[in-house]
Amino acid sequence: MSKNFAITGVAGYVAPRHLKAIKETGNRLIAAVDPNDSVGILDSYFKQVRFFTEFERFDRHLEMLRRKGEDRRAHYISICSPNYLHDAHARLALRIGADAICEKPVVINPWNIDALQELESESGQHVYTVLQLRVHPSLMALKRKLDSEPKDTKKDVRLAYITSRGLWYLVSWKGQLERSGGLATNIGVHFFDLLIWLFGNPRHSEVHLATAARTGGFIELENARIQWFLSIDENDLPADIRSRGQPTFRSITIDGQEIEFSGGFTDLHTLIYKEVLAGRGFGLEDARPSIELVHDIRTAQPLGVNPNAHPILSQSKEI
Repeated sequence: MSKNFAITGVAGYVAPRHLKAIKETGNRLIAAVDPNDSVGILDSYFKQVRFFTEFERFDRHLEMLRRKGEDRRAHYISICSPNYLHDAHARLALRIGADAICEKPVVINPWNIDALQELESESGQHVYTVLQLRVHPSLMALKRKLDSEPKDTKKDVRLAYITSRGLWYLVSWKGQLERSGGLATNIGVHFFDLLIWLFGNPRHSEVHLATAARTGGFIELENARIQWFLSIDENDLPADIRSRGQPTFRSITIDGQEIEFSGGFTDLHTLIYKEVLAGRGFGLEDARPSIELVHDIRTAQPLGVNPNAHPILSQSKEI
């Protein structure tokens, strides 16, 4: 039987992936909210959607539908709003008897996970999070390979993710530490979750640089030593990438060998939704290690460049 969905942050960048997933899994979108009203994208997926620009009216509408019976109420709320609102919007879902499907990061601070887990127990509902790299076919194959190997030595891993953004980024909520959690939380948490999933929980973490546009550090996991670097500054793009006019560079190497996962991203949100609908989605406890790690990174005192630093930082003339 198809389910009723509502969505927050429907005018945002990631919302179309959720709209597509709701549609492709054969479900209905009944309500949407965003303070911005540039939401014509809705017509590409669902026509009969109640849209609100005020969260309070959206809340009231969902509460009204809850009282109208099983066929009218929202069964799921998809959360695509700014990071600092995820916790509150997940709480709304639990309060009205719905499950939440929340974009990354599910919360900004680790203690919010504890509070949401208490509300899950009280409500009988669940908060799921979108950890889509865990369902990428190439990365699933890599995990199977790593799990089959002996753990007598640690892997040496390098992560670099440079995704150039204009001046708007730092003006928007994404550039505000208290609203986004900073670069490691906003654009890095997927990669940190992936690395923890592949190599085990953190044992040690260092931060070498932390600015609004660039950050880097070192993490020791159970089975890997990781040098990492994140940036939204196009000047950090490798020369060959810039010469081709490409705005993004993503690289993860294991013992010097590049992990290839540039393709296969088109349907990952739909796969996540299928898993959630089958009762196998990724929950709060799955997200906890990466949320704890990015919190530690955000609150750490940068050490400056040292021998553990990523080569991009070591070679930079600005550090």
